[in-house]
Amino acid sequence: MPEILVIEDESVIRAALRRFLERNKFRVAEAGSVREAEDSYRLDRFDLIISDLRLPGAPGTDIIQRCGDVPVLIMTSYASLRSAVDAMRLGAVDYIAKPFDYDDLLGAIKRILLDRKSATSAPAAGGGASAPEPGFSGMIGSCTPMLQVQERIRKAAPTPATVLVTGETGTGKELVARAIHTASQRAEKPLVCVNCAAIPETLIESELFGYEKGAFTGAAANRIGLIEAADGGTLFLDEIGELPFEAQARLLRFIQEGEIRAIGSVQSRKVDVRLIAATHRNLKTLCEEGRFRSDLFYRINVLPIALPPLRDRGGDVLCIAEALLADACRRHERGPLHFSRDALHAIAGHRWPGNVRELENAVERAVILCESAEISHEALGIDLDLSDLAELGPVESGAVEVSPRAEDPSEDLSLEEYFQRFVLQNQDHMSETELARKLGVSRKCLWERRQRFGMPRRKGGAEEAGPGRRSA
Repeated sequence: MPEILVIEDESVIRAALRRFLERNKFRVAEAGSVREAEDSYRLDRFDLIISDLRLPGAPGTDIIQRCGDVPVLIMTSYASLRSAVDAMRLGAVDYIAKPFDYDDLLGAIKRILLDRKSATSAPAAGGGASAPEPGFSGMIGSCTPMLQVQERIRKAAPTPATVLVTGETGTGKELVARAIHTASQRAEKPLVCVNCAAIPETLIESELFGYEKGAFTGAAANRIGLIEAADGGTLFLDEIGELPFEAQARLLRFIQEGEIRAIGSVQSRKVDVRLIAATHRNLKTLCEEGRFRSDLFYRINVLPIALPPLRDRGGDVLCIAEALLADACRRHERGPLHFSRDALHAIAGHRWPGNVRELENAVERAVILCESAEISHEALGIDLDLSDLAELGPVESGAVEVSPRAEDPSEDLSLEEYFQRFVLQNQDHMSETELARKLGVSRKCLWERRQRFGMPRRKGGAEEAGPGRRSA
């Protein structure tokens, strides 16, 4: 049974984490600070250390250099995103933002422990006796939906089954296809990628199936199609929902019979091709509208993989942004650059309708245009809600200090219950900025959680004093 050390100075949160981890079959030890952890335990005995970033005495990042090879997962609030990225540069294996989702936390823990087990067992697997783990080159993410995608890729890769990848434009559907192909037994054979939306309707069939000399005007020689070019390998049909109806019938025969017939030919050829299709459209709706063959849909919808939009991937967006920044700096021969604090808030708060592709373009544009080592949110071309930064300033003189430790940690409170109780008990004498700071979240996050729990701010509570506002 894996053993985890939780370092968190807030006793209620620490107790809730302990109960959650114990329910999921982990042994748990606790500490309220880095020094207490060092004095109480031999750190290298643990399988994982989960530490808050802001702790009394020394920050949670100090434990990274003192625990040897034990991975450290840093907990932080959205108000500390810059520090979270810095923590990973110092050696933290990952970070999770508060208030976190239990499923996301459990997914991150399982992935970290699995990676550590694989790393420690790799030297013992001499001679490559064990099957290699599928590689997910270029795929970044530890949120629950992405862990599910990666697990589906691992299961799909060794099989010849057809895969249907769905998701919004820019979510990385081709990346999934490449990961499946790379992890399959066909990795040494070609991967042929075709964007069905980019080929004119009059040419799509000849491009896919090839043609014989003289089959039509301009066919001066025999030409093999892209399906035959993928023989022995993988064919990736992106935006299959844009395929003309006539081409759909030909494609259906290829899937059913494993053979193709070039335009103008009277003979069919057998081919061995693994098909991966992708679309941003709802194919069921297209079938109901008569714009996509239902029999073809059922043929390609064998192993569906749904990619989440970037806005639903939580802290993954910052990891992706950092990776894209490093890549853009390398390609454009720029020195090391970093995001400013406001840029990180803007990245985390933006909805990214264009998903990873939009983020990639924003980062590349910023790398090209920025004139200093720090990238601001203006360089990224996205807006920043400055109210989210209010809690980052220094504590005002005379501010009310209310400790969240008021609750008895022995109470069986979830983090959600703790949040609600703390807000209800303190909202009459604390401003929204103070509440957010004490809970370790942004004002925007506090507002969103109020809406989710049906706890709107009551009139008559503590007023926000500041520019443009009257003091109470």
